Amino acid sequence: MSRLIGRVAAIASRLAPTMELFAPQSPCRSEPARDGGRSGTRLLSTLLVSFLSLNAFAAEPELRVQATLQPATSAMVGGIVELQLDVLTDTWFTDAPTLPDLKVPDALVMPSDGHAEHLNQTLDGKSFNGMRYRYQITPNVAQGFDIPALTVRATPGQASAELSAQSQPLHFVADQPPGFKPGEPVLVAQALQFTQKVTHSATPLNVGDSLTRQLTLQADGALAMSLPTPPLADITGLSRYAKNPQVNTLDDGRGNFTGGQRIDTVTYRIDTEGRHTLPAIELKWWDASSQQTRTAQVPAVTFEATANSAYRPVFSITEDLKKLGQTHRLHLSGVALSLLALLLGITLLAWFARPYAHRAYLGWQARRRARHAAWLESADCAWRQIPPQLDAKPPQLSALYLWTRRSHVGLKLTGFGPRLQAFLRACYGRETTKDQALLQLKESLTTLHSQVEHNKESVAPALRPLNPVHEKEFP
Repeated sequence: MSRLIGRVAAIASRLAPTMELFAPQSPCRSEPARDGGRSGTRLLSTLLVSFLSLNAFAAEPELRVQATLQPATSAMVGGIVELQLDVLTDTWFTDAPTLPDLKVPDALVMPSDGHAEHLNQTLDGKSFNGMRYRYQITPNVAQGFDIPALTVRATPGQASAELSAQSQPLHFVADQPPGFKPGEPVLVAQALQFTQKVTHSATPLNVGDSLTRQLTLQADGALAMSLPTPPLADITGLSRYAKNPQVNTLDDGRGNFTGGQRIDTVTYRIDTEGRHTLPAIELKWWDASSQQTRTAQVPAVTFEATANSAYRPVFSITEDLKKLGQTHRLHLSGVALSLLALLLGITLLAWFARPYAHRAYLGWQARRRARHAAWLESADCAWRQIPPQLDAKPPQLSALYLWTRRSHVGLKLTGFGPRLQAFLRACYGRETTKDQALLQLKESLTTLHSQVEHNKESVAPALRPLNPVHEKEFP
């Protein structure tokens, strides 16, 4: 120990090194310089270890998915099996996980509504936190059910990309409750309420009035979509009009599932006078709390209806058919059959004639384009361009030359009368009097076109010019 203390004292008594960490090494071999080099090496090693530690801490986070069933062992047809899906990570979630769709054959599945229970667990010595989602499954038949592996995608904090993880597959068996036959609808609930409400359209009831019966079924611990439809049969002397049922999920006000509710409403119109009875309705269900079969019932509804001489049915096809002697059959007349056959024939003809009509339309368009192209290359088209060019500033003669060429009278304009010659002399002579000559030329355009046919022979030269132009410029 005394030797170690002396060694430390000797080192402390030396001069402190003044060299920088990454400065070039001094050739000095003194003892303080060597101590400075060893100190720089230790500092560099410390930085390297710290960098490796930061890389270890910056590793990708872990995502885990666990699935469990409640109850895990026994299940009843018509009851609820809850699938709990736990999504865990060792950091945190930047957004809600993407949950998979669950479909189970021969069972009703209500997916998670987005509400989750927060969890904190320790797995393999590591702390995890996450959320628990719930799926409600109601088996419809007594058999075994397989829950496949579910893939969840999420982006935990410090993750470079979206991660995914799978749960383990599960299996459960559903049994038929005692007292229910195979295939019979089964309602399993913790508690049940079955009530009715009857409303009269008038008091007292007469023929033509109506009566509304509303049945409300509330079941704790049962899916709303699994609640059975109460039997609402037709009754002699009454016309039945049922509304679409209202099916709702019940909760405790905080988003936690408690059960389901179904409301059926049917309206009866009174068609005949006398005493009428709406029968009582019974509903058999399995009490999951006491593990026994129970029956819920709403009482029958009896009422009297008196005659109403002022009432007339809104629409009665039966009476109309009786008057026409067509109670059992409805015959179509020969005229109607002929019109129907004619309409069918026209439809078939139009269907089969579609390709021919299309080809005819394409041919008509091609001929129209050809006629338009021929018109653009005609002398009449060039003639229509002469007046606008003469009115231009300065006036142009290109359309006039084009018209003479397309009229097969050559390129010389001297044979088209004195007005045109005067205009040319005014344009290219020494004296510039082309404005008056241009006015005179415009006035003579009406007679210039008629001179073409008479002057073709005289205008066309017998010999080719000394300076020939392109062959297409000559007739």
